[in-house]
Amino acid sequence: MHPVQVIAVTGGKGGVGKTNVSVNLSLALAELGRRVMLLDADLGLANVDVLLGLTPRYTLADVIAGECDLRDVLLQGPGGVRIVPAASGTQSMVNLSPVQHAGLIRAFSEIADDLDVLIIDTAAGIGDGVISFVRAAQEVLLVVTDEPTSITDAYAQIKLLSRDYGMSRFRVLANMAHTPQEGRSLFAKLTKVTERFLDVALQYAGAVPYDESVRKAVQRQRAVYEAYPRSKCSLAFRSIAQQVDTWPLPVNPRGHLEFFIERLVQPAEGHSA
Repeated sequence: MHPVQVIAVTGGKGGVGKTNVSVNLSLALAELGRRVMLLDADLGLANVDVLLGLTPRYTLADVIAGECDLRDVLLQGPGGVRIVPAASGTQSMVNLSPVQHAGLIRAFSEIADDLDVLIIDTAAGIGDGVISFVRAAQEVLLVVTDEPTSITDAYAQIKLLSRDYGMSRFRVLANMAHTPQEGRSLFAKLTKVTERFLDVALQYAGAVPYDESVRKAVQRQRAVYEAYPRSKCSLAFRSIAQQVDTWPLPVNPRGHLEFFIERLVQPAEGHSA
């Protein structure tokens, strides 16, 4: 088994551009030759397929119900990125039966061999569903914007994950930054509060500039990386992907996809939701 890099894209607050980051980072990594899968983990309001103008025939809910294989669910996205559309509605990962757990673990382990990176687009907020995905991933990419609520929500999420789940390492991506300095100062603001009150290490993953092309691409139901490859935003994703590509790969069993799914569906020890 080769290690798969599992990256959860999260951010506490809605509207910070998590799905955009997930989609375009996936495309940029695929362009570097990585075999990328994007899991839409917004189980309430699936939106990756909408953003890309794709129509899923089946979703993760069908896999969980044992009605089809994970391979039947996969959508072919732009740039060779494979997409697992979310089960829109109420199906929560947290409420799966042991049999469903086992089925999901088996489903993912079957595709682990032809995969290098799994990117998870989590829902907004810090509900149980979001936390279970983030806790199971080995890299957490927090998307923040220059709004007081975005910083407070990101802080609340870091605090919860560090206090209740012992997580201590987070990567921070500034989105919709008007200048490169704005991204850095956002990171500094967040670091200032976390250093004071929490025992965590934050690492700066870069900034994606504010760019009108994003809105245009969304209207066309295409990824900005594909629709406007020379836009400021796409160039930023290209350089962030190059950086992500240098992140260390897991060397322990945690790096295996089955382990990710096992962690995902197990309630955290000592924590009752």
